[in-house]
Amino acid sequence: MILVTGANGNLGSATLAALRARGANAAGGSRTPRAGMRLLDFDDHPGIDLAGVSTLVLVSAGYAEDDQVIGRHAAVLDAAARDGVRHVLYTSLTGAGDHLGFALAHRATERLVRACGLPWTILRNGLYAELFGSLLMWADGRVESAFGDGALAAVTREDLAEAAAIIAADPAQHSGRIYDLTGTPITAAHVAARLGVPHRAIGLGEYRRRLLDEMPELLPFQPPMLASIATGIRHGFLDGTGPDLAGILGRPVRDPLAAAAAAASATKPRAAAG
Repeated sequence: MILVTGANGNLGSATLAALRARGANAAGGSRTPRAGMRLLDFDDHPGIDLAGVSTLVLVSAGYAEDDQVIGRHAAVLDAAARDGVRHVLYTSLTGAGDHLGFALAHRATERLVRACGLPWTILRNGLYAELFGSLLMWADGRVESAFGDGALAAVTREDLAEAAAIIAADPAQHSGRIYDLTGTPITAAHVAARLGVPHRAIGLGEYRRRLLDEMPELLPFQPPMLASIATGIRHGFLDGTGPDLAGILGRPVRDPLAAAAAAASATKPRAAAG
């Protein structure tokens, strides 16, 4: 059986759906499982049960400080070795993202994966087109961002999920491989043009102020993480492309601009009813 962790999340649920569409014997794991899912709480280290799992798709357990994320991943990998998992597939971060605020947890986990004693494959995923679109801000009918003229080689979650499903369904030929999965470069101005509105670039200082002052729902580690994404894109560190994703998919990658525009449109304030 193939088990996909984080199956209630966007990437995990899409990967599970892609596996089932291929006819694979696959299940999802989550700390809040729905019907048919396995209870999998990364913070309950003794309770992690991977019995009967042949291939583990370890979707990164982010949304926490690095030490907590790495501790979660270490516990899951220990359980995988104990319970007889035969292959681990880890969704990591593109190599171009080494300077990003959340890169360390990924690179530390890659070390753990390579040292766990099991056959492994690492997918270094590019930043999502959907994330790029959702980080654009609306003001006075226009799109604003701290990305400047910088481009992101954005990739759709759907493509990343399909690539993970292809490899998880037949992992042996991908053992010991690290793939860098990036998409097509797009800019904030491209997204704004697709939406038919202007784009205004703001400075990184203003962006950081907005994150701290106007978004109280953010957790303490998130503002510096988001600021690192903005400066990385703005200064041209995340626009590189490569052949790995299309090679795994056996077709061209999906257009990320449509996904980014849809995500940006979903955050546009709606006019109040009169």
